[in-house]
Amino acid sequence: MTDKKGVRIERDTMGPMEVPESAYYGASTQRAVLNFPISSLRFSRSFIRALGLIKLAAAQTNNDLGLLDKKTMDLIVQAAQEVADGKFDEHFVVDIFQTGSGTSTNMNANEVIANRAAEHAGQTRGSKVVHPNDHVNKGQSSNDVIPTVIHLAALMEIQGQLIPALEKLHRALAQKREQFKNTVKTGRTHLQDATPITLGQEFDGYAGQVERGIKRAKAAMAELSEVALGGTAVGSGVNTHPEFASRTCAKVSKLAGVKITESTSHFQAQSTLDNAVMASGCLRTIAVSLHKIANDIRLLGSGPRAGLGELLLPEVQPGSSIMPGKVNPVIAEALIQVCANVVANDIAVVQSGQWSFFELNTMMPLAAYHLLQEISLLATASVNFADQCVTGIQATDKGPQLVEQGLMLATALVPVVGYDKAAAMAKHAAKTGQTIMQVAKEQTQLSDAELRKILDPMEMTKPGAVGGSG
Repeated sequence: MTDKKGVRIERDTMGPMEVPESAYYGASTQRAVLNFPISSLRFSRSFIRALGLIKLAAAQTNNDLGLLDKKTMDLIVQAAQEVADGKFDEHFVVDIFQTGSGTSTNMNANEVIANRAAEHAGQTRGSKVVHPNDHVNKGQSSNDVIPTVIHLAALMEIQGQLIPALEKLHRALAQKREQFKNTVKTGRTHLQDATPITLGQEFDGYAGQVERGIKRAKAAMAELSEVALGGTAVGSGVNTHPEFASRTCAKVSKLAGVKITESTSHFQAQSTLDNAVMASGCLRTIAVSLHKIANDIRLLGSGPRAGLGELLLPEVQPGSSIMPGKVNPVIAEALIQVCANVVANDIAVVQSGQWSFFELNTMMPLAAYHLLQEISLLATASVNFADQCVTGIQATDKGPQLVEQGLMLATALVPVVGYDKAAAMAKHAAKTGQTIMQVAKEQTQLSDAELRKILDPMEMTKPGAVGGSG
């Protein structure tokens, strides 16, 4: 029904509501729009896709169970698929900062799907020939649908975006590990000179961090695979068929390409965000790893004359509006900022998890937004770092040139002369400006050949002791 130009009248249990004539959502969604004019933040494409897939599978399951006629099912399936495909994203208009259960967004989906289904049936929007609650939401509650959507969306994004991105970064770092395997340099601990290491070994550390990050992403997926669907209002499963959840999860798993299973404890599944908090912790750990890698590479490329200068990073843009010729490690800096954002997002997810009272968590929309943003940012920034920084890194000759001057070469003398004598030699070299080789020639009876063997920097990058016992 249209009362005035540009709007139509839709009704819910609270009465009539003016809705934009072009909108596919209805009265409940419009109330939420008016109630929560807080931010410009909206749910992501991945969240809406997951929501559409669940509504689609739910309709099929209800038909299988004899609870929904085939005609209505077909209409819902067609409309829900369009939602999953992104055709109606602009009609998901509810702010992230809304009811803590996400009920407004669940109703947003129910109304969009119902109105689009009505159109497929040759009826007008608002006719409720397909009802948003009785048909689209059948066997469901916002309280079990929204946490399920959070898990499903995160699973699809981790599998489809994050893990491939981390695998690409791992390959790039592993290639540099091989490229630099014979480039010896001075190691650093406490930001001070340490025993020699190869640049390849440093990059082995970076590649190893990302390799373990991939395992952590998969651990997050395992945590998220258990879903709340089937618990309805409080976890008891009231108003849903006992087989609804297991059947729907099986259908969704096929549609989404990720496996979800019904929780063995519905009361924990929708009264907490423990699984999401755990998954976010895995993502935070990945961010901390990537921060270390990006910062190390940034520092190793510092200079070019007054810094460490052991790496040459790709020059991608001018670095200063006042200093001509300056080039900055901007790709690494971008990744570092992403990592900081992910850590902040994790705090928001943790705080969301703390707002679980009795039978329901009441910060699900906020947790969903930040968890999915973590995944998206880590994926895109990892690919960018691999493509625009890591693959173009080159080693300079500065690292190898400084090895001979390293005082910690004295470590290799410990098995021969003892710790105290080696320490005194290192201090003498530091005071006089001599190398350890020069001091050892003066203060030991070792031959030049023996010293060259003992103080060979490349040999010090391998396990074991070169000299005999002290």
